[in-house]
Amino acid sequence: MKEDSTNISRRNFIGTVAAASSMFVACGKSVPQKSATASAILDQAPDGKPLKAGLIGCGGRGTGAALDFLKSGPNLQVVALADVFADRLNGAREKLQTEAKQTIADDRCFVGFDAYKKVIDSDIDAVITATPPHFRPEHFAAAIEGRKHVFMEKPVAVDPVGARAIMDTAEKANALGLCVVTGTQRRHQHEYIETYNRIANGAIGEIVAARCYWNQSQLWYRERQQGWSDMEWMIRDWVNWTWLSGDHIVEQHVHNIDVINWFTGMHPVKAVSFGARMRRVTGDQYDFFSTDYEMENGMHVHSMCRQIDGCVNNVSEFVVGTKGSSNCKDTIYKPDGTVAWKYEYPKKEAGAGSKKNSPYVQEHVDLVTAIRTGKPINEAANTATSTLVAVMARISAYTGAQVTWDEMMKSDLHLGPKEYAMGPVALKAEVPIPGKGKEA
Repeated sequence: MKEDSTNISRRNFIGTVAAASSMFVACGKSVPQKSATASAILDQAPDGKPLKAGLIGCGGRGTGAALDFLKSGPNLQVVALADVFADRLNGAREKLQTEAKQTIADDRCFVGFDAYKKVIDSDIDAVITATPPHFRPEHFAAAIEGRKHVFMEKPVAVDPVGARAIMDTAEKANALGLCVVTGTQRRHQHEYIETYNRIANGAIGEIVAARCYWNQSQLWYRERQQGWSDMEWMIRDWVNWTWLSGDHIVEQHVHNIDVINWFTGMHPVKAVSFGARMRRVTGDQYDFFSTDYEMENGMHVHSMCRQIDGCVNNVSEFVVGTKGSSNCKDTIYKPDGTVAWKYEYPKKEAGAGSKKNSPYVQEHVDLVTAIRTGKPINEAANTATSTLVAVMARISAYTGAQVTWDEMMKSDLHLGPKEYAMGPVALKAEVPIPGKGKEA
């Protein structure tokens, strides 16, 4: 069988065996980030000299991230934009002008696959990158090479090569003292942080089991329009194509997987997963996944995600300990199931909402605070680990094989075309069939 980036054999997914670079963590242990107490988190970043950001990826999430950045503190500006489509760029430009009074000059608006380089080379301090995840490793590497602080959306890659590249670049960011925040906003939510700290201090004893879910209705899609090339259609419909999004277990369920990694202080070392495509309209992805993860200490984690209309929904995480359990978000239970502790949410004032920020804004508060206080933070490696855990399960479901962390750290799988241009894309739009083409 010919081996290219679109075959779904186990040989292709796992890749040829090569020595893992010493800069990559090849063991099953993941050290959790130290969390501040919820009460110590600033609701607004401190003032300072103007901090200028450039946005790479002007879709809905990118535009939203730019607006959240501007809400996070004083003296913040968005001064440059990049996207492969002029209409997306113009939409973001108009929204930033209308909602945040940010006027972006014509010579700071860049269109094309190389537009990100022009944003990074402009007079900015930070990069906000929210393109389809396939492009994240390249854009992150360029931003750090350009000595820019970074906010990048999750996931941070779609394949093992990309995830390991993020880990590599994260080390370079550390050496340069640059700040990097990713879109795993649960790590910036007051209630999650407070719950985490209590569990880290022994509130439920030793964690012995965990489960996580992202089950929801069908996500958006774009039907092909007359005049669209393969590349234009795929990028406009990116959330349905594995090479662009990683499939929804990577693109979306990474949030829940990341919480389990965070709370347990470990990441899975093995995955056995299954899934299928039932009702998806475009693309080459699955509609659901169910995964049995195994940690290095033998503990098992159940992971489930689905995007199908008319089914029961559930977006949550749960950990079970020797002395209790928790939903990870805001409640700790005794062994008998009664509530031992519950997070006290801020009371709403008359005619006003909660005093606490949206976690989407809080991410940027924490980023700007780190930059202005000279206390760097870097979430890239943690999010790359969680991304790779999700990729590991996707590969298991696509092939029907057990997949290990060690295999992921050696895999040469890199999804996507070799060149980026508007026109034909030499990729087979085939839905994976487990058990076929797998190595014995």
